[in-house]
Amino acid sequence: MQWRGLRQSSNVEDRRGRGPAKIALGGGLGTLVIVLIVWLLGGNPAQFLNLTDNPEATGTSAELPANDTLSQFVSVVLAETEDVWTKIFETTGMDYRQPKLVLYSDQIQSACGFSSAASGPFYCPGDEKVYLDLSFFREMQTRLGASGDFALAYVVAHEVGHHVQKLTGRLDEVNRLRGKTTEKEFNKIMVRLELQADYYAGIWAHYADKWKHIVETGDLDEAIRAAGAVGDDRLQKQSQGYIVPDSFTHGTSEQRMNWFMKGYQSGNPSDADPFKDNSL
Repeated sequence: MQWRGLRQSSNVEDRRGRGPAKIALGGGLGTLVIVLIVWLLGGNPAQFLNLTDNPEATGTSAELPANDTLSQFVSVVLAETEDVWTKIFETTGMDYRQPKLVLYSDQIQSACGFSSAASGPFYCPGDEKVYLDLSFFREMQTRLGASGDFALAYVVAHEVGHHVQKLTGRLDEVNRLRGKTTEKEFNKIMVRLELQADYYAGIWAHYADKWKHIVETGDLDEAIRAAGAVGDDRLQKQSQGYIVPDSFTHGTSEQRMNWFMKGYQSGNPSDADPFKDNSL
């Protein structure tokens, strides 16, 4: 990905090494294997859908270190998502409210509660922020085999996709269904939610390529491998040796790769909708 020299977003808060001022009840999700299953690029579903109080997240903003290449990279990716979604929203007469991206280390307090680094990247609709511990990218490379800068860009674009769902009302629609259907049926709804975020990530890649020409040979393969690496079926097979389809909440590897590519090939948020796809 040709990213050096491009605009960095001003919506990045660097809280690494700061630690939360207070810790809510609960905590991390335990082992890395469990975390990867829960995460799947969408974080804890209950965490980002259960909108209760909206306390201010602790910590303060700080400029990114000049020599911190990885933080600079995710800042550029965030800026690129801002450019793409601002223009897309303008075509529908809507304003795109830009999310913040919070870099943290070890643990963080957000409007969605307390999270440890083990929780992986997640979007919190309560404060409209994406939370990211950059050490997770090492886990992607070493444990999941998802390497390359565009694989990392996919992670950021996917989480921003959840923000788009917040702005369009999709997250609220899903949240209203909690407790009104069976766990099995709600899991299917969650799969559709995650696949739509993958679709939106593909839309970002479409315009990053079309408008900025920053997509290089092999970049799409990196993103597709990352999407496939975090399919429910693959992670369950790795962690427990068998799969339980009724427990899927993010989609299979094939589904995640397919919906990312649908977004990339289309570039139109209205062309496909997992919530209207009867094959899912």
